[in-house]
Amino acid sequence: MFTAHLLQAAKEYGVALTEHQAKQFAEYYALLITWNEKINLTAITEPREVAVKHMIDSLSCYHEAYFPRGSKIIDVGTGAGFPGLPLKIIRPDITLTLLDSLQKRLNFLQEVVQKLALQDVRLLHARAEDAGKKLEREQHDVALSRAVARLNVLSELCLPMVKPGGYFVALKGAQYLQEIKEGQSAVSLLGGRIEEVKPVSLPGLQDVRAVIYIRKITATPVQYPRKAGTPEKKPL
Repeated sequence: MFTAHLLQAAKEYGVALTEHQAKQFAEYYALLITWNEKINLTAITEPREVAVKHMIDSLSCYHEAYFPRGSKIIDVGTGAGFPGLPLKIIRPDITLTLLDSLQKRLNFLQEVVQKLALQDVRLLHARAEDAGKKLEREQHDVALSRAVARLNVLSELCLPMVKPGGYFVALKGAQYLQEIKEGQSAVSLLGGRIEEVKPVSLPGLQDVRAVIYIRKITATPVQYPRKAGTPEKKPL
């Protein structure tokens, strides 16, 4: 059931999946539903909805121009693994770090990584502010984030982890134009520049979504990110 919905949605969106990739997505879905009974991972559980709103939505940010071969990618506030794990399934050559502040979610992701036999995936238990200050600072070609916070806040969490020349890729919902307007100065202050805004239309859905591609132009000033909690309380 899930696989049929996934293959149909992928076809409608223009994504070609191999038989092996479809099987990996199906295993991922099965684990998501099993674990969701123990810990709160997602409110979306119906097969077609997961296929479209989680799996295909995650792949909506993919464009080979922004993800060169062997890219080092960090998914900030990954939650149940979106969008990082779907990208890893279709691009096994990337090196992926899944960052989350909740260990229970990382335990789930560890099982997914093992069951799907994914290589070069690292799990990181940390607040984004702490990771961006030291360990992960300017270490990644791409930082990804999906529906974690508004763009002015998210930029402070993600841009410090991106190497100059790399990209921060934000998957956003219906308020994306307003978020861009209020986030422009923060993006610039943190060393970024909005390169492309791609409206997204998912199969069978009428809602408004977009992917924002922000290029890291210069190094992020040393005072950012500020200490944990501050970006949300006092957005740039």
